[in-house]
Amino acid sequence: MCLIVFAWRPGHAVPLLVAANRDEFYARPSAALAHWDEQPGVYAGRDLQAGGTWLGIGPQGRFAALTNLRDPTQPLGARSRGELPVGFLGSQLAPEEFLSELQSHAGEFSGFNLLVGTAEQLWHYNPRTGAPQQLAAGVYGVSNASLDTPWPKLLRAKSALAEALASEEEDALFSLLTDRQIAADADLPQTGIGPEFERLLSSAFICSSSYGTRACTVLKVKAGGERLLIERSFGPNGKALGETRLVLDATKTK
Repeated sequence: MCLIVFAWRPGHAVPLLVAANRDEFYARPSAALAHWDEQPGVYAGRDLQAGGTWLGIGPQGRFAALTNLRDPTQPLGARSRGELPVGFLGSQLAPEEFLSELQSHAGEFSGFNLLVGTAEQLWHYNPRTGAPQQLAAGVYGVSNASLDTPWPKLLRAKSALAEALASEEEDALFSLLTDRQIAADADLPQTGIGPEFERLLSSAFICSSSYGTRACTVLKVKAGGERLLIERSFGPNGKALGETRLVLDATKTK
């Protein structure tokens, strides 16, 4: 998952609204959003190479999502980052407890941003920027740097999400996720991958023959516990492959 914008609004009729893109090589095998039979109540896409996920929901209103860090100099972690959302979704630990335990072995994973939450609270953790933090109400975004790093695509996506909050329409949320506008060269981040790839990765929706946005996901969590989770899948050159739509009750395990 390489772009997540979200509105966290405790006390609102829709306390959590998430729009997220997963970017990956098309050759890496994946399964679309579905129920995980071995973990009752967990709904997520699945990385079939390493077995983890990039975004999912679990029993009792649990939510988790992940992005990696764009740093070509970082060492490869001994474990897959996709384990992290799965671990929280299948856990009984509160977000703070889960992240506190994770701190002791975060070095086993390559760099990451991890969001974990329940109906009552939402937390973010990036080991490179400090200790886990509980998030106050607000509109946030994270891509492949730290939380709210002002990359052009993140600024555009956050602005579009803020405008969409008045209506919360699905079309507006998917529109911001499929934005293909490339940033001006002067605004490109410098992450060590060269200007050609910085340019390719600077749009919210990434499109090429070998690497790109493979899933656009929208999550709406209502105060009463109902959750709407929609995933649209894409193939090489942005070809649409299908949609999965789930309406779930957070108070049930499956």
